[in-house]
Amino acid sequence: MRVLAALSGGVDSAVAAARAVDAGHDVVGVHMALSRSRAQHRNGSRGCCSLEDASDARRAADVLGIPYYVWDLSEEFTETVVADFVSEYAAGRTPNPCVRCNEHIKFAALLDRGLALGFDAVATGHYARITHDAGGTPSLHRSHDPLKDQSYVLAVMGRDRLARSLFPLGDVTSKDQVRAEAAARGLSVSAKPDSYDICFVADGDTQGFLRSHLGSQPGEIVDEGGDVVGTHDGAYAFTVGQRRGLHLPRPAADGRPRYVLEVDTSANRVIVGADELLSVSDVVGGDVVWLAPGTAVDGEGADDGDRDLEVTVQVRAHGEPQAASVRRDGDDLLVRLHAPLRGLAPGQSIVVYDGDRVLGQATVALTGRRAAERTRGTAAVAAALGSSSGATA
Repeated sequence: MRVLAALSGGVDSAVAAARAVDAGHDVVGVHMALSRSRAQHRNGSRGCCSLEDASDARRAADVLGIPYYVWDLSEEFTETVVADFVSEYAAGRTPNPCVRCNEHIKFAALLDRGLALGFDAVATGHYARITHDAGGTPSLHRSHDPLKDQSYVLAVMGRDRLARSLFPLGDVTSKDQVRAEAAARGLSVSAKPDSYDICFVADGDTQGFLRSHLGSQPGEIVDEGGDVVGTHDGAYAFTVGQRRGLHLPRPAADGRPRYVLEVDTSANRVIVGADELLSVSDVVGGDVVWLAPGTAVDGEGADDGDRDLEVTVQVRAHGEPQAASVRRDGDDLLVRLHAPLRGLAPGQSIVVYDGDRVLGQATVALTGRRAAERTRGTAAVAAALGSSSGATA
């Protein structure tokens, strides 16, 4: 196959490209330039778009003996990933920019361009596995290294793009194995530290980044009873479950710490309360992407809405799997957690698994009481949850 290898400048993508070459593919390396402003990039290894990454990617391609190009995807990145990040926070939700980058850049803009140029697939350094059934239908699975597994951020890619993707690192058992392999191949990135944080927030100050885009928007912080307990400079700067940075002038009457329960951007208010009010058992997800055809909730069967599927779900990139039942209701995914989960915020991705297989994902739209009215029925909410149940949306 003709394979386009995404070279980020890190050790994972370099070894993935090397393995694609070893597999006999005709490989071309490409580095995605995601910003035209040097000020938006980071020196060192904090982000995945640091200044030296393009040079590191070029050196890896030279060692592997493959052609190398830099593609300017900065416009697409700004219009999709960065714009989505700002607009989601402005709406009181908590987005995951890595999910959006995989959706819009690595498995949309990059893959679509590659297919237009005659490539058969894209290879990346993600830690995940793709298997095929007897009919050749691909399915996405967790990697063999649970500490590095990235299936959570890949679930949004969809069936068609999954069929055009290669993840050569899915079978490795540790990052040390990848580094050792890189060193043995003479790749200079073998000891390069992992990247982390949001690549387009240059100094790591997310609130400052949002303020520069959204400006000052003073408003009230209120408790669950509606009493004003403080002020803020922009509701967009807060997320469900947050404790630090509230700067409340006085403690709660019972002396216990307060947490953000809800961000109401329509009223420019932040609602705070006790820790136990963060726990929810019911979730409604929208923008469903289902990777597993033929399952009870794939959205293609007449009885999808009548059947619950027992699964595990994950709500954070490195979160613990949670037992749950899921079903479809029109375009939405209804999720009932078997045990309450703390601090789940609208805007997060909720990914559905059967064992280590990814079935699909959705974006959290409602949680708590409002979600329970969908998952359990309005009449059952009071009896099931009681009047003190937490609710966020």
